[in-house]
Formats: sequence, C-alpha cells, structure tokens
Amino acid sequence: MNIKNILKQLEFKRKKRLGQNFLHDEMVLDEILFHADIQPGDTVLEIGAGLGSLTERLSESAGCLISLEVDKILYEYLGNRFRNRKNVRILWQDILKFNTDDLPGQDIKVIANLPYYISTPILKHLMKSVRKFSLILIMLQKELAERITAEPGSKKYGSLSIMTQFHTQAEIVAHVPRTAFYPPPAVDSALVRLQVLKQPCVNISNLEGFSRVVQAAFSHRRKTLRNSLLGSGRVSADKLDSAFKAAGISPTLRAESLSIHEFAKLAQFLL
Repeated sequence: MNIKNILKQLEFKRKKRLGQNFLHDEMVLDEILFHADIQPGDTVLEIGAGLGSLTERLSESAGCLISLEVDKILYEYLGNRFRNRKNVRILWQDILKFNTDDLPGQDIKVIANLPYYISTPILKHLMKSVRKFSLILIMLQKELAERITAEPGSKKYGSLSIMTQFHTQAEIVAHVPRTAFYPPPAVDSALVRLQVLKQPCVNISNLEGFSRVVQAAFSHRRKTLRNSLLGSGRVSADKLDSAFKAAGISPTLRAESLSIHEFAKLAQFLL
C-alpha cells in the first residue's frame, strides 16, 4: 500500500486535531496480528481504521470486524474498499460517543491505533465497559504505555496504572519507532496488550468510591498519603487516621508506594 499515492488520489488533507498518522510498517502489522491472535469466530472492534492497512489483515481472520473511523473522507474510502467483505462493517463513528453495549456478543477483541492526544480518554471509556472485551491491543505513545504498565514504587505509577491493572493484565509487547507511521509522529510508540481479567484483581464493592480515593491519593504526588487524602476535603482527619490504622498502612507513605490491594484495603475503611 502506497500511502502517499492514496492520500493524493483522495485529495486528503490531514487534520491535526485528529492526530492522523498512518501505520504502514509491515513488520509492525505482523506484530499486531500475532498478539491479537484472531480466530475465525472472533468479533473484533477496530478503533481508528485510517486507510485500512490493519483492517485488511483483520478481515482475513475475524468472524465479524467492526471498524470505526471518525474522518468522513476515510470512512467513505473504507466503505468502498471493503464493500464486498461480508464480515466487515465500517462505521463513521467517534469511539467516545460509541455505545459498546451495541456490540454483538461478549469476549470482543479491541484493536486500536489511537490519536495520542486523546488516548487517555479513550482508554478510560473502554474501561467502563471492559467486561464486554477479552483483549484490548492498543498502540500508544511510549510514555503513556509505560505509565499504564508501571508497578508500585515507580515514578510513572499512578491512578491510570491502577484503574487499568484493576481490570486487565497490562504488558508492553512491542516498541514501535516513529518511522513506522506516515507522516512520522514526534514520539515513539509502544504496543500494549491488555488481557482482560475474568474478575477484577481485587474485590471492591464500591468501585466509584475506590476510584475517588485513588485519584485523591495521586492528586499531589509529592505529598504524603495522609496530606493528599486530607486535602481532597472528602474525609475528616479522625476518620482518615482511623482508616490508616485499621488498614495497617503508614500515613507517611506516598501514593506511588501502595499496591492495588493496599489501596483497596484503605478504601474499605474510608468508604
């Protein structure tokens, strides 16, 4: 596929607001297919189909492929290109406005090459309906990929690490140079494999409350846990001190020191 020629034929002008960088490296496409492990009966949701380089590959294996593209010109190009593929549906759709409950079946595999400026909102959106999925294979800016997969004690470990790893087993499976895209982005990328857990890694009855505790704990990374949580204004000093004591967690630690299980234990006594 000659991306330059296709874009020229379409008289296509990139929209910076959409972060349009088209993946063209065959080795990277092979890497994505390998880690996706698409089987004939699989339903696949592709986010950001672009010019269809990956769509073509996915359509050869998937039982049902639903590809979203927000750009109208690219949507029409894809619709024409795949009009004879009965297992492919091309939708002119913004993933942030897309109701994943409308997807057929469960255990759906999500394959996404996301605009970097909006990767975090999209990831959070997918986490809201993560039980619909079995796998999320996502191309991200390298820095964000490292945040998602970071472990306690790391400076990159934060609320996004916790809320992703709460639902999935997160792993960077490939590093992707900027030259794999046209035009090359300003940063390198990484392919992250999020294997959705059958059950969340910890048992939490109030997920919304747990999320609030985690967000508040990381709101001031340089402060102690106690000061960060106290500064949220949601809990009194007495209740906070009591919760730390009951959970067996030192209030002088910083948020990055706590594992998901320790956050769950602390939240149990705060909520």
